[in-house]
Amino acid sequence: MSLRSRFTRRTRIALIGIAAGGVAAAIVVVPSLADSGSSEPAAVAAQADYGPEPEADSKLVTQVGELSTMATSTLSPDTMINRARVWLTANNGGPVPYSMERNWKDGYRQDCSGFVSMALGLGKPGLNTVGLADSRSGVTKRLSSVSQLKKGDLLIDYRTDDGDFRHVVIFEKWANTAHSAYWAYEQRGTYGTTHRQLKYGIGSDNYDPFRPVKLGGGSGGGGGGQVPAPSVSWPVLKSGSKGADVKSAQQLLAAQGYSIAADSSFGPNTRAAVVKFQKARGLAADGVIGPNTWSKLIKVVKSGSSGAAVKAAQTQLNVYGYGLSVDGGFGTKTKSATVAFQKNHKLQVDGVIGPNTWRTLLGSR
Repeated sequence: MSLRSRFTRRTRIALIGIAAGGVAAAIVVVPSLADSGSSEPAAVAAQADYGPEPEADSKLVTQVGELSTMATSTLSPDTMINRARVWLTANNGGPVPYSMERNWKDGYRQDCSGFVSMALGLGKPGLNTVGLADSRSGVTKRLSSVSQLKKGDLLIDYRTDDGDFRHVVIFEKWANTAHSAYWAYEQRGTYGTTHRQLKYGIGSDNYDPFRPVKLGGGSGGGGGGQVPAPSVSWPVLKSGSKGADVKSAQQLLAAQGYSIAADSSFGPNTRAAVVKFQKARGLAADGVIGPNTWSKLIKVVKSGSSGAAVKAAQTQLNVYGYGLSVDGGFGTKTKSATVAFQKNHKLQVDGVIGPNTWRTLLGSR
């Protein structure tokens, strides 16, 4: 089918192709999403309100050879949807704007597949739609019909034989018992991140249903599965830094087997230990503790855990006023403080200090 006939079927689209520096672009005009006289949004059939996405070999796309950077733990559907919701208000209370050439503050490309990659916790800046649908990527598996769709599944138009106008949306729930429309999250041209009723994949179009292979059926675990707010980021520590974050880093280095005093001061001994740790983990050995080093340095701690990593967590919790004894034992008081912290910061409340809770502990001040 030709690109022209495909757009005719999708209807109501004004498309202007522009060549700028040899890169194809698109300006798309779409109608209002609301039915006249109705407060409920109309269910939208497949429309091309998006532009040509980056190809797989683009520097804007995570390469298949880099899939080792992707999340390996099972993600719950609720956690995935919570991740998607973040972009609805991440831009000073408004949606993240659409762009195929820019990455948002969290490192993900601001188009539809970058948005889905963010929701799935994939490697930054994210796969494109073809990569999301490709079984060789190990990210999704194709479903036999849209009737199988569940929360967190994807509807993907990944066809490459009719132009590069491809798209992907996140299925949330059916909009009615007839299953003639559903609620979905998507990142689209002009509007950015939206939550609305759609009909992509229902009827005759190029959308097929897919299920993320790491998507579990439960509420998830592992220490605050919900993504932290966009403003939450790992602190950067280096020579001369001081304070509780440095002390926690020193305690975590001790938990990794490095003999170092937890004196809250980032001096030569701390830098030397950081460099050794970075070399051992295949990181850039610059002696600076940034996001990549933190992600390798932290350890998941929970009830029954003990040692220097627990001390690091207790040190951080005390910054928020929980008044714990830094004794290295994860007992009932430490769990209670963790649960309270997770509730206060809208994290998954499980009493486990995993990556997201660590990041929020260290990055919320």
